[in-house]
Amino acid sequence: MIDKAIESGAKQKNACSVMGISERTLQRWKNKPDKRDNRKGPNKKPAHAMTEQEKANILSIVNSDRFKDKSPSQIVPILLDEGKYIASESTIYRLLRKENQLAHRQKSRPASHNKPEELSAETPNSVWSWDITYIKSAIIGMFYYLYMVVDVFSRKIVAWNVYEKECSSYSSELIEDACKKEGVQRDQLVLHSDNGGPMKGSTMLATLQRLGVIPSFSRPRVSNDNPFSESLFKTLKYCPEYPSKPFESIEAARKWVSEFVSWYNNEHYHSGINFVTPVSKHECKDIEILLKRKEVLEKAKAKNPARWSGSVRNCDPVKIVILNPLKKTKKAGYLDTNVA
Repeated sequence: MIDKAIESGAKQKNACSVMGISERTLQRWKNKPDKRDNRKGPNKKPAHAMTEQEKANILSIVNSDRFKDKSPSQIVPILLDEGKYIASESTIYRLLRKENQLAHRQKSRPASHNKPEELSAETPNSVWSWDITYIKSAIIGMFYYLYMVVDVFSRKIVAWNVYEKECSSYSSELIEDACKKEGVQRDQLVLHSDNGGPMKGSTMLATLQRLGVIPSFSRPRVSNDNPFSESLFKTLKYCPEYPSKPFESIEAARKWVSEFVSWYNNEHYHSGINFVTPVSKHECKDIEILLKRKEVLEKAKAKNPARWSGSVRNCDPVKIVILNPLKKTKKAGYLDTNVA
C-alpha cells in the first residue's frame, strides 16, 4: 500500500504517517526476507473501550460553560464531590489532545511574553545591564544581596553594593549615583534588568523617569535575556579568589567585592572585547592598544614568515555589542551574541 502511494506521487513520510508507522520501521521491515507487515497489537477492539457516545458526552461536559475554563485536574475532583465520575484525568487529557483542545480552551487570550527588543551599544554609557545575586553569610539561611551594574559596551562595572535585603530604594540610589558618576545625560541610557521587585518597584521606576533613563526588562523567568549580568556573576563566583566559606559580615563581603571589582575593571583581559580591560574599553583606549598589538605581531611575522600560515590574530576593536539580538549575523567589528 505504501509502495502504491509512493508510485502515485505521495511522499514516503506522509504515507507512513497514514499507516501509523515510521520510515525507519518501514525500512527495517523491507530488509526482512518475508517483507511482511509486522505490526503487533490487538486484533479486535477491547471490551472495555469507550464508546463514541461516551467520548462525546465527556467532551460536552468539559466544554460546557461551567467547565470550559478549568483543567481536567480540576474538573474530576469537582464532579467526584458531586458523586459523579465520567473518566480519569489522563483519559480526558487524551480526548482533548485528540480534538486539539488541549493548548488553550478559554476565550481569553493565552499569556505571551515577547522577546525584549534588540539593544545595541556603540559607545560607553549607552546600555547598562544590572541584576542582584545572593552571597552567603555566616548565618545559615541568611544571605547578603550583591547589586551590580555593568556597561554592556565596555563590560566595566559602573556601580555595585552589598545590602542585607532586596529593596527598590537601594536600587534607585545605586543607579542615581552611577548616573552622576558617569555623567549620564537624559535619554542617553537604556537600563536592562530582569522582572524582579527591586527592578520594577515604583520607587525605581520613578527614579528612572526623573533621570531620563529608559528601562528595559527581560521576560519572566528567562535568564538568557540578561546574559551580561549573569555571566558577570558567574565570573565572580567561580574565580579562584572567591571565598570557600561564607562571609562573616556585610563589611567583609563589601571589602571582597571591592577588590574583585578593581581587578575586573583594571586587570581582567575580557574575551568579549578582544582581550582588553573594561576600563581601557570604557575610556576608548582599546583602539591604540590593539593597534600596537597588531604592530608587534606584524613585526614578528616579517621576521619569521615561514612560521605563519595566515594573517596575524584579529586585533580589530569591537565596535558594536548587541544585547538580545533578533538575528545572528557575522560582520567585522560586531559582537552579536549574548556572551559577556
